[in-house]
Amino acid sequence: MKKRRLLILAVDSCCYLAVCGVLLLVLFGEDFAQKTNWIIKLGHVVIGYLFLIGSRLAFKAYNRVWRYAGFNDYFRLLFSDLVAGAAYSLLNLVFRSLNAKYEMFAWNPFLGFIQCFSIYGATCLCCLAARFLYQHYREKGKDEVDTNKISIAIVGAGSVGVLLAKDLISNKYSKYRPSYFIDVDTSKIGKTILDIPVIKEDEYVVEKIKSLPIQEIVIALPRLSSAEKAKKYQFYQQTGLNVKTYDYPLDAESGEKRTLRDVRIEDLLFRDSIDFSESKAKNYYCGKTVLITGGGGSIGSELCRQIAKISPKKLIILDIYENNAYDIQQALTRTYGKRLELSVEIASVRDVKKLDEIFEKYKPQIVLHAAAHKHVPLMENCPSEAIKNNVFGTLNVANLAEKHGVERFILISTDKAVNPTNIMGATKRMCEMIIQSKKDSATDFVAVRFGNVLGSNGSVIPLFRKQIEQGGPVTITDKRIIRYFMTIPEAAHLVLEAGSMAAKSEIYVLDMGKPVKILDLAENMIKLSGLTPYVDIDIDVIGLRPGEKLYEELLIKTEELDKTDNSLIFIERDICPTRAELNEKLAVLSSALESCDNDKMRDALMQVVPTFHSAEEVNRNAEISNEMQMAHA
Repeated sequence: MKKRRLLILAVDSCCYLAVCGVLLLVLFGEDFAQKTNWIIKLGHVVIGYLFLIGSRLAFKAYNRVWRYAGFNDYFRLLFSDLVAGAAYSLLNLVFRSLNAKYEMFAWNPFLGFIQCFSIYGATCLCCLAARFLYQHYREKGKDEVDTNKISIAIVGAGSVGVLLAKDLISNKYSKYRPSYFIDVDTSKIGKTILDIPVIKEDEYVVEKIKSLPIQEIVIALPRLSSAEKAKKYQFYQQTGLNVKTYDYPLDAESGEKRTLRDVRIEDLLFRDSIDFSESKAKNYYCGKTVLITGGGGSIGSELCRQIAKISPKKLIILDIYENNAYDIQQALTRTYGKRLELSVEIASVRDVKKLDEIFEKYKPQIVLHAAAHKHVPLMENCPSEAIKNNVFGTLNVANLAEKHGVERFILISTDKAVNPTNIMGATKRMCEMIIQSKKDSATDFVAVRFGNVLGSNGSVIPLFRKQIEQGGPVTITDKRIIRYFMTIPEAAHLVLEAGSMAAKSEIYVLDMGKPVKILDLAENMIKLSGLTPYVDIDIDVIGLRPGEKLYEELLIKTEELDKTDNSLIFIERDICPTRAELNEKLAVLSSALESCDNDKMRDALMQVVPTFHSAEEVNRNAEISNEMQMAHA
């Protein structure tokens, strides 16, 4: 038994002996030793002590950390003493039936019962009082330490907010001290919870907070929708204080942890998270051999993580960039160890011979093809690399999947394939055509199309974050530019969901939610860093880059799409090219590649992808359309 438990046991023993001594003096007077057989009485005291301690040990009353004790801990102590009192009373009756002189108390059985419980009741009260004093002493000792902690107001005095406050109060290493609750529940306003006052959330609360000794605000309302959370954050941002959020997993089986963190830009994009635990797709991938090309990239690595969670038979990561492949390999090995059969292959999707060896070696049942060049401005200057890697690389992997009897091939596409204005988008549209041309294959070929993902390599979020860290300025291409966003986990999950649907040569389109103005995104990221846009950090407009659209097209046009069982996944209605038609297009591109002329390659892409138009033309038409709509309004 630990020293602390021995100390508590010693205190309880002193309480019991003191109570017994007082009770014996009250019942028998100072000369009870002359009036009674005191040896028998002391024997009863020892037996009663053994009952008391034995009951508390049996009910694990000493397995509590009393500095954090609550109602359940005190009730356990009380209940164990009631059991001890009842057992000892019965024993006292047995002694009386054998011989009255062995009885501890009065000859009246009822009176003896009352006296037994008086000892245990008084002992329990003494022990509880000692624990209360101990807690009070510790809390009083914390006051000086707490003055160095950050004073916070917790928005939400419900169960989650109170739990957060308890955690912070009981943790002496926490750097936060809960000073106020803010709530709309009229039954709580003006009262205290855990000695913390509850103030009303109304239109005056922002000014009130400014007058209170509050340094930061924490939003502890996990059931709010994303739009409500964003609204709540923007409201409390008016205080000028740092606003944090408390993540509390509502699903106990999710494996997520409670986290007090800064508000992230993802929290402000008005998208509710998807419940992955209810996904029907898990059954499709479970127990199968899965090959993921580009498995070290932003989307590819997240696909690896989510596939690993659902117990595949084998997971093969294929990537040309060994550093990224190594990182995801190490992350998965740390998490799953030998439970996950994992292999990594460093290879290019252009190397048909090497790819053939990999397919023959592992015999994958599902292929997720995420390998691609995706950087728009860079591919404008390097069209040959985009065509070789995106178009012919996809063709290589798709043909080998068909040759080796792969069950399903899932292409990761992009919204930039819709009426493309750049080389990258046009090559990805060609990738979709490759998938569509294989409608008669024994292998199921599908493509999943979605927009920008937050935080992916080369995307706007890491760029803005780096620029803010360097003191600015934050650069945007145009104040009017808008984009659609989703998080990397959300995109990967919906890709797996769509890939599990039984269809051939379909293009699945993901609902990207509401469009986001890039200027608003930049301003919000600056504010999240505790800075003021245009004061602490400037925002510069540098002009559109080559191939860049001013307005991202809406992916979800209900008149052009069919619904699926998932409200966030649609199927595009499109005419699939035949294999002969695709081969003609590929021949045009091969010929252009041999010329080593960038202009001829661009012209070839415009020839094989009829919807490919220059960004200048598309942006000009978009501006004219907007002006006409504004004039009509």
